Amino acid sequence: MTSYRANQASFSAADLRLQQMNQLYAYSRLPQWLILCAALLIVPLLWPHRSATSLLGWLAIIILLGLLRQRLVNRYHACQPRDRLRARWRLYFHLGNIASGLCLAWVYLGLTPLGDFSLQAPVYSLAGGVALCVGVIYASRFPAFASFIIPAWLPPVLFLFAQNNEYSQAWAVMGMILFVCILLCAAFIHRSVLEALVSNLRNETLVANLSSTQQRSEELNQQLTREINQRRNAEQSLRDSHDDLEARVKERTAELEQATQALQASKTQLSLAMEASQLGLWDWDLLTDQVFHSQIDTIFGIEQDEGMSMLLDLKPRLHPADAAMVRKTLVRHMKGDTDAYRMEYRVLHQNGQWVWVEDAGQVVERDADGRAIRMIGTRRDITERKYQHEQSQLASTVFEATSEGIFILAPDMKILAVNQAYSVITGRSSADAVGQNILELAGHKLKSQFKNLKQFLNGKDRWQGELTAKRRSGEHFPIWLQLTVVRDRGGQITHYVGFFADLTTHRQTEEQLQYLTNYDALTQLANRKLFNERLQDATSRARQQKQQVALLHIDLDRFKQINVTLGHALADSLLQQVAKRLSAAVQPQNLLARLSADEFVVIVEHPENEQALSMLANTLLHRLREPMLLGEQELVMTASIGISLFPATASDSLLLITQANQAMQHAKQLGGNNAQFFTHELRAYSLDQLQLENQLRKALEDDQLIVYYQPKLHLATDRIRSAEALVRWQHPERGLVMPGEFINIAEESGMIVALGDTVLRQACKQASQWYREGPTAVAVSVNLSVQQLRQEGFAQDVAQILQATSLPAHLLELELTESMLLEHSPTVSANIAALKALGITLSVDDFGTGYSSLAYLKRFPISTLKIDRAFVAELDEKHSDDAIILAIIAMAHSLSLTVVAEGVEHESQMAFLKANGCDEVQGYLISRPIPADEFSMLLNSSNEMPMLSSRY
Repeated sequence: MTSYRANQASFSAADLRLQQMNQLYAYSRLPQWLILCAALLIVPLLWPHRSATSLLGWLAIIILLGLLRQRLVNRYHACQPRDRLRARWRLYFHLGNIASGLCLAWVYLGLTPLGDFSLQAPVYSLAGGVALCVGVIYASRFPAFASFIIPAWLPPVLFLFAQNNEYSQAWAVMGMILFVCILLCAAFIHRSVLEALVSNLRNETLVANLSSTQQRSEELNQQLTREINQRRNAEQSLRDSHDDLEARVKERTAELEQATQALQASKTQLSLAMEASQLGLWDWDLLTDQVFHSQIDTIFGIEQDEGMSMLLDLKPRLHPADAAMVRKTLVRHMKGDTDAYRMEYRVLHQNGQWVWVEDAGQVVERDADGRAIRMIGTRRDITERKYQHEQSQLASTVFEATSEGIFILAPDMKILAVNQAYSVITGRSSADAVGQNILELAGHKLKSQFKNLKQFLNGKDRWQGELTAKRRSGEHFPIWLQLTVVRDRGGQITHYVGFFADLTTHRQTEEQLQYLTNYDALTQLANRKLFNERLQDATSRARQQKQQVALLHIDLDRFKQINVTLGHALADSLLQQVAKRLSAAVQPQNLLARLSADEFVVIVEHPENEQALSMLANTLLHRLREPMLLGEQELVMTASIGISLFPATASDSLLLITQANQAMQHAKQLGGNNAQFFTHELRAYSLDQLQLENQLRKALEDDQLIVYYQPKLHLATDRIRSAEALVRWQHPERGLVMPGEFINIAEESGMIVALGDTVLRQACKQASQWYREGPTAVAVSVNLSVQQLRQEGFAQDVAQILQATSLPAHLLELELTESMLLEHSPTVSANIAALKALGITLSVDDFGTGYSSLAYLKRFPISTLKIDRAFVAELDEKHSDDAIILAIIAMAHSLSLTVVAEGVEHESQMAFLKANGCDEVQGYLISRPIPADEFSMLLNSSNEMPMLSSRY
């Protein structure tokens, strides 16, 4: 009855909305085509009175709305009924109605001229008639009706009311009357259609419920019939079971008699089996702690004793490491957590050895409180089994852990076992390989090889050699295979054991070594070896074909400074980016190679002309100048390029390399970031530099180097208290040569250490003379080269010079550059610390122009900072330099450092420095660098500033 009432439930509001939506969409295309037909009639009527653009545009919009309506209806009918109730379908429908209504209203608002009744009558009639027809079609759903009729009717009525034209006023009144009428008509139609829909849905629901009730009735009748049949079958089965039960009782009685006899026989057999298997049976009475144990002499090595105690006799023999496990297992079982137990542990044999036993038992009797009072079990010696298991486990571990692939074959070549390395190398899992014939897995080539090997192994028990195998993916790879034969006692082959190693990595290593022979590992470019070979080939071809070969030698500017400052890792990354940029700019037929750390070369065969080579060089320079991002550092690199030509200037490949290098050095001397061709004048210049280098070596031997001294004025006392030692070269032919012409040569040739030692000795000797003879003690400051600081024992050499010249250490000041302090070298740090320990003053030269950092001021024992002349020279021009100098002075004084300003040439500069606390100054305002005797005369004459500046 309940089910029947449930089927009589009425339809839902969703069903009603779905029916309304289906009805609207079913008739929604007709109104759109009515509007289109009206538009096709209205356009000819208005054609003489309106522009063709406005009329055709209006008509196009109506056609577009008609096509969109057609597509919307198709999409609606294509979706599932449950999806048709979504709000978007109502939204799209109403938006289409509003757009259609506005298009129809535009006939009144923008297309029909006002005051022309003869034109208004047919146009308004067509538009109004279509609006009324569409409104009637949409009247079944009042929101649909309103979304069309309101934008189609009200804007024209309001528009006509607003006109000062009697015709327009009349049309507006008529439109308002018709609007009210159509609203009443639509309300009536909506109500009638709604009642009809409700009635139809109710009838459909009643029909569905009636059908469901009828089906349910038929199901109940069928179920009743099945139950009657089942009851009849059950009664018949019960009668059959009673007869069968009597027969089974008789059979069971006979079986029980047979089982009793079998039990007696089994008991006898069990006793014999236990004796044969050395399985000991024990029976433990927990109330008296008495235990009976068979085979106790075999397991424990003690004689059988009827009065044996578990706690006193057997428990003390338990291995201490196993005691906790045994106790925990027994307690859990006695509490009833397990039905039985089985465990393995060690006990002490009478001979003093530990033996493994397997113990199994269970509680067979409990008291009224559930406590165990009797236990029975078995115990046997499993020491041999344990040993075999450990050996097997060890062999299995070795089998699986080895990096070589291992497989075991039956005599018919079927795989019996493989290790993990076999699976890794071949790509076949153990499940895929075991049971398969290795000849089928090996591939066609290895299959024939294996057949030959099998014949060979029948007479020999071992073979090894290199073969080609196939992975599961089909890839062939080389292996080194060892095969061993296993025979039984009768000499018959029982197994083949194979060991193999994958030689792929070995081959790749050989290829990599071959690659590294000709290519640079860092940049992947050709190395010097391959470059020399290709250059020899290129010059040979050019000589035969009477063509040219150009060589571009590229050297990065300031790379050593970047390498020292940022470290080797970022420098390597920089070289890799440079290589990529150069490779992108060089044609594939031209070889790009890396010769050394920051030197690259390009071989260009058959260059068009020098202009093309210049364009190539400029392209390379432009590519290198683009900013590079290294970690968090953005760098802009420049390079110097030298270009030489064969056979125009060079007669062979070696000379071509030399000339390109000379041209590159010339480009670097011009400031870098440019390209230069080799010329004969450049060769002469290079020869001049070479001669100058040789002459400098002779100058060091012949004591041609002399030291000039530039005084430093102490601003607090206006007295000269120190001087900077500056080297000059008294050349026998060129006269006095300034250091700018030979210091770089000395650094590049390695003579800077000997040169620095010469200057230091002369300066210390002269300072010692002023100290002993007067007129006053003068401290001398000497510039050091980083190469001097890198020399182990440099501080000891300085100490020997001080001792040899009898100069107190406090009268010697050594000037270091910021780049020296940035070197993370133990030798440099040790020399600086040792110099400070001698009492020598250390100063930082040209402070502010390098990588100035408070870190090295804190780490090294610096006493003086020298402000670079570049800041002092622009004191009167840039106020930012004023701020920098003030900051340096304040920072130095806060660190208890002395401040010296270089390059002071004007009174205003010195006044500024003195006013802001600078300690000492030097420059042309005080004096130029002068020889030692003139410096002595300067000290003797006066230490007053006006006299010095007027005299020098």
